Amino acid sequence: MAGENKEKLHINLHLYDTNLTVIINREEEKLYRDAGKMINDAVNTYANIFKNQKSDKEILYMALVDIALRYQRIEDRNDAQPYNDILDKLTSEIESALAK
Repeated sequence: MAGENKEKLHINLHLYDTNLTVIINREEEKLYRDAGKMINDAVNTYANIFKNQKSDKEILYMALVDIALRYQRIEDRNDAQPYNDILDKLTSEIESALAK
């Protein structure tokens, strides 16, 4: 159990107007801090654009959608299924040709 404590780390993230304490794997600290910065940057961007026009809740939701869209675009670009289909077809054709 002592080994597990060495791998875990308590960090504080300041997100918009909230401080969060999270327990993370030590090797993921930079990822968490970068994610916090991304959230703050998105919220601040929308807060500046819609100053006095939108509620804090609406601004937070806009930032969530923005970040989710970024993630979805990356997921769509990394879709390997078309390549796997081509490789399966080529493998099948090669196996068929070798069987003759």
